[in-house]
Amino acid sequence: MPKPSRDDLLLQYLDRLPYEPYPVQEEALMRYFESDEGVLVCAPTGMGKTLIAEAALYEALSTGRRAYYTTPLIALTEQKFTEVQDAAERWGFSREQVGLVTGNRSVNPRATVLVVVAEILLNRLLHKEAFDFSDVSAVVMDEFHSFAEPERGIVWELSLSLLPKHVRLLLLSATVGNASQFLSWLRTSHGRDLTLAQSKERKVPLTCHWVGEQLLPELLIEMVRGEEQTRKTPALVFCFDRERCWAVGELLRGKDMLNGDQQAQLAEQLDAIDFSQGAGPKLKRILMRGVGIHHAGLLPRYRRVVETLFQQKLLSVCVCTETLAAGINLPARSVVLTTLLKGPRGKKKLIGASSAHQMFGRAGRPQFDREGHVYAVAHEDDVKILRHKQKIEQIPEDTKDPQLMKMRKKLVKKTPTRREGEQYWSEAQFEKLQAAEPGKLESRGELPWRLLAFLLDSFSDVATLRDVVSKRLMSEPQIAQGQKQLTRMLVTLHEQGYVTLTPTPPLPRRYVSAHSLGWYVTLTPTPPLPRSAGGSASTAPEPAATPEPATPATTQDLLAGLQLGGAPTGKPAASTASTSPATGKSAATAPADPIADYQPTTAHATDKLKTLLAFRAVQPVYGAFLLDYLGQVERHERMQILESLLEMPGSVARSVRVPFPQDLPPGEFTRETIDPAIVKSGLATYDEMYPPLPHEQDRPFGEPPQFPIPLAEKMHLLFQSKVRNGGRVRITPVWAAGDLLTFNGEFNAFITARDLTKQEGMIFRHVLRLILLCEEFMPLTPTGMTSEVWQSELKELVGLLTDSCRSIDPACTDEVLARGD
Repeated sequence: MPKPSRDDLLLQYLDRLPYEPYPVQEEALMRYFESDEGVLVCAPTGMGKTLIAEAALYEALSTGRRAYYTTPLIALTEQKFTEVQDAAERWGFSREQVGLVTGNRSVNPRATVLVVVAEILLNRLLHKEAFDFSDVSAVVMDEFHSFAEPERGIVWELSLSLLPKHVRLLLLSATVGNASQFLSWLRTSHGRDLTLAQSKERKVPLTCHWVGEQLLPELLIEMVRGEEQTRKTPALVFCFDRERCWAVGELLRGKDMLNGDQQAQLAEQLDAIDFSQGAGPKLKRILMRGVGIHHAGLLPRYRRVVETLFQQKLLSVCVCTETLAAGINLPARSVVLTTLLKGPRGKKKLIGASSAHQMFGRAGRPQFDREGHVYAVAHEDDVKILRHKQKIEQIPEDTKDPQLMKMRKKLVKKTPTRREGEQYWSEAQFEKLQAAEPGKLESRGELPWRLLAFLLDSFSDVATLRDVVSKRLMSEPQIAQGQKQLTRMLVTLHEQGYVTLTPTPPLPRRYVSAHSLGWYVTLTPTPPLPRSAGGSASTAPEPAATPEPATPATTQDLLAGLQLGGAPTGKPAASTASTSPATGKSAATAPADPIADYQPTTAHATDKLKTLLAFRAVQPVYGAFLLDYLGQVERHERMQILESLLEMPGSVARSVRVPFPQDLPPGEFTRETIDPAIVKSGLATYDEMYPPLPHEQDRPFGEPPQFPIPLAEKMHLLFQSKVRNGGRVRITPVWAAGDLLTFNGEFNAFITARDLTKQEGMIFRHVLRLILLCEEFMPLTPTGMTSEVWQSELKELVGLLTDSCRSIDPACTDEVLARGD
């Protein structure tokens, strides 16, 4: 039986649609089936891009050829997997013809349609000897605006360059400001001639409102009134920090935000849920008023409750952070912005246009609303000032009535003013956001270490790597800088034994510095050490050789859930001045760059490169560096180092600060080896590493206490001093999971005792990520330990932490650990 033509497939697919497609959907479908190379689809949120994507998958299932559906996130990939299986069943195919591969989870991996994270596709393209693409008809790249993200975009770039020419592309993106320029670059740099289907029109139009005369609670009370068709709720109320979400929720708790029998239905559902622990009692009281709270500080099980109630229209308002706009789809009639500024106190800036448009796009539900509404509320000070001025204006300035004249003067005298140091926003800024062009598709960020390691594992020709950098969608100066960074990264890998470069790079120059001037570098000759607390000088031993860890069973599909580590930024260490995060001292080095004119031609991977490939959540060069120390420090110190590798917001990190050494004493290896090495390198003094307790410090009134330098930061400082051009590493020294274990893993007891109720979701997520990090380190044996002892210790730790998380939210625990994100 002959295979159906593209025209036939298009007609068949259109016949199976439950409703008439929107104009942009119809245009995209027609262009895709007409095109030999593919289509870039740019349309606002809510315009049904999934319907377009599924056409490529329908074609693959109908013709027996294969197709990939890729997304940048594991959670989104899992969601799309279920949706595509449902669609396949609806079309009359088997659900087993749709598979999932995320690296940590694999379902039907040989299926006709594979739903995968973007890194899986790239990994398979880098290993074409193991994965055949000759029978692949199409690749769908969903959420393609991720191309502009510094850490994820490079994965899309490389995939576009490596895909065989016969594979048709379907790139699905939110509206972008340079679609034509992007297609021109794609044509010139990668020889792919895609067509464009673009629309800026929304199915549900938006109306924007500046609210300058009402306070937020007053506006929301007004929005909830009226008949079903006229009221402006359900509404998403966006705040930009978790504390503000709670504050707004408390403001609304005493207001009537319900209609009809909402409260009775809410009471019935909420009474069936256990809200007895942590933030539960507080959240339940707010939910009973028809108001939801949704942010990362809530436990996942509470967030799921809020999502369900909102989708059932039992909540009039959901107060949330902007992460909701980029995550789960909670349909709303209106969106309310409580501020237009974001950032630390005193340094707030206008929110980005892309973020604003993403939040705007949540307003207006195609299946329910004829119009969506976006409200921006003025600062409460400005509202009060405006109201006061209106009171003054009610009394004529030229009145002759003595009483009115006296009253007017009194009002004028009491006119409120803006507060000094407070930042405000305006209607003009709101209008600017509305008119702003959407973000552009462009290359951002550097080549990540892990990705470079995977490339070097596939080929040794440096010219191929340079070709990757030269084809990026960047300016010429940025590309030139990228080429220099590539050279520095290769030299670093050579110096650390991960590759062998040809020709051999020049030796680094000897650096000269003076500790008295506050510089820290490699000192030649080595100066005498300052006296330690015990009165004796010490010398730091030579670092142990990096071990060759057990190699994972397979390197295929290990890129799932990748959090790509940063690459070196700026100029090389040999020509920079920087500041020590521990001491605040300026670090200066010789101005010459010994590799400025060096050009390697080949980079042959050594067996040691496999160590870098094992890391996913950690900057791999730093992760490998830590293996020299993790086996020699005390158990509680290993916990500190591992916890520091997981990012945590500063507002939470301050509440789980690493204790002073008097309460959490350093181990022998730290005292006898790491501390002397820190001092010898001029990175910090003993007094800076071990200051007195806060109440013993002699400091001016109001000045914050000096805190010890945590072990994790010491390791970071050593890495910077020992690994030339080692790249950016983000660490957050905290003592959260370690402290949790002092409570025998009893999560609620720990949260309550440490006053972390409002941040329990962040702590829960931190502990889950630590479990995954332990599993990442498990196959790698550090210096000073046997693999059996190392794995036994990590398995014990994983078991304790898993039990703790399951006691709070078993469903989320199992789901996250299965996904590996």
